[in-house]
Amino acid sequence: MYVSFERLEFAVSLATKNVYDPMIPALIILAVIVVFLIVVATRPDDFRVTRSATLDAQLAAVFAQVNDFHNWQDWSPWAKLDPNIKNTYEGPSAGKGAIFSWVGNKKVGEGRMTILESRPNELVQIKLEFLKPFKSTNTAEFTFKPEGNQTRINWDMYGPCNFMSKLFTVFMSYDKMIGPDFERGLGNLKNVVAKRV
Repeated sequence: MYVSFERLEFAVSLATKNVYDPMIPALIILAVIVVFLIVVATRPDDFRVTRSATLDAQLAAVFAQVNDFHNWQDWSPWAKLDPNIKNTYEGPSAGKGAIFSWVGNKKVGEGRMTILESRPNELVQIKLEFLKPFKSTNTAEFTFKPEGNQTRINWDMYGPCNFMSKLFTVFMSYDKMIGPDFERGLGNLKNVVAKRV
């Protein structure tokens, strides 16, 4: 089969010609955005942060610190972040139905905690509502177990992840953001109960 040199040269020039299509960058950007949104959408639907500590104190003493919001000012990792914070207590002084609300600076924001369940020396479950700087509702849970003369305490926070929360977790995990605060709070609690033994 005979192919003219001119036709071959034309075919090669078409194949190697640098043709610019202005739609290509837009399509690449669109593809990257779509892939990113798919990644965000496939993130977990909920989160959980857990920290534990063993305290040199009797179970009842540790439980009392958590079950009464008035005591949180001594050990909460957020209590000292705003010296001008406005705290409000409602309902029973401790246990189920007790409510603690706060309004503070940018570091602590605004929110409310309500004890949903209180089982002496076993469990304190709290509804945690953040109002500012963003709205969200989660659950905080403290569980207690005796270990000889010591007490093992677990501090959990968990809740749902909407799309914006999932987007946030692409860049920063809840565990890395909240976990160190829990560790600091449990360390503070350890010091508080040690002083009262």
